[in-house]
Amino acid sequence: MGAESDSVGILARLVAFDTTSARSNLDLVQFVQDELARHGVASRRVLDATGQKAALHAMIGPAVAGGVALSAHGDCVPVEGQAWAADPFALREANGRLTGRGTVDMKGFWACVMAAVPAFTARPLARPIHLCLSFDEETTFAGAPLLVNSLARHGPLPALCLVGEPSLMAPVVAHKGYASWEVEVTGRTGHSSQAHRTANALEAAAEAVAFLKAQARRFAAEGHRAEGFEPPYTTVHTGTFRAGSILNIVPDLAEFVFEVRSVPGDQAAAVRDALDDYARDVLLPDLQARAPEAKFRIRPRCLAPPLNLDPAHPLVGLARDCGAVGPVGRMPFATEAGVFQNAGIATLVCGPGDVAQAHQPEEWIARSEIATCCAFLERLRDRMAA
Repeated sequence: MGAESDSVGILARLVAFDTTSARSNLDLVQFVQDELARHGVASRRVLDATGQKAALHAMIGPAVAGGVALSAHGDCVPVEGQAWAADPFALREANGRLTGRGTVDMKGFWACVMAAVPAFTARPLARPIHLCLSFDEETTFAGAPLLVNSLARHGPLPALCLVGEPSLMAPVVAHKGYASWEVEVTGRTGHSSQAHRTANALEAAAEAVAFLKAQARRFAAEGHRAEGFEPPYTTVHTGTFRAGSILNIVPDLAEFVFEVRSVPGDQAAAVRDALDDYARDVLLPDLQARAPEAKFRIRPRCLAPPLNLDPAHPLVGLARDCGAVGPVGRMPFATEAGVFQNAGIATLVCGPGDVAQAHQPEEWIARSEIATCCAFLERLRDRMAA
């Protein structure tokens, strides 16, 4: 069997693991470790604090500095509430499409990596190939920093990293950063006829959301521009809001979640800090005048740094030599690439499939994209060979 056929078989196994971020991923990690061991490749788990999630690292070739890391995340988004024609965790193939949850985001790439392992081990390498599999990319980005910190402790670090998020195998040199926070506002409840004796958490939270909307308008109108992104400026978005029960009870609790997608050069934390200042100077004095116990809390939820690689970096040339196609690109969504970049590892996003299929019902990846990625990895092996 060729690498393409092997990849499809491995992809079927990977899709069968329900690695929705809310679940443990240890069964998938064990499968990967067993497959690597069959080819004589040792691997190491990096457990989270709960012991229910693990990242994985393996190195093929000499234990020297340099070389390249191939990075993916093993978690996927939920399927609840989506219209699937069949079991989302059973791979289906028809009309050149491989359908199943996680096929394009991003188990397809990892299947290609696993199928390439026999070729990676078949001849001596001058520089190592690192295999890096993370968790919780779809929620908190907790896995990649844990993995990269472990790489730094155990060394030697790779010099380069290719993150295989779906880009139709185009070289992506930059993406926006992503950060999100949970906000909780507490006040004092009471009958709405006595609202002057209460502290309405819903109204204070709504003012906070309006403040964030004003920040979003400011970025759109006069913020820093980074051409190549769509939109070319930092965005601020509030996604959920929960408060209140019935009209004649003043709500004493309100919660919302907001995100900032920042272009390189902007700091998402500046938006959080501005909201914190607004709450301290405007919202809390009003609430605490009637309810001294009132609070405004901002809790971090997720932090993914931006990626910004010089298009002239040799990594771009390496990717093109291996078969990356099209002009260099920039993505509006975040990946784990910025985590590797911040560790001093030059990083590029380049992977099979179209991101437009990600997170959708009937998620799919074209089999032709799998074939292209397999050929890319074969050429990469040749360039790492002794």
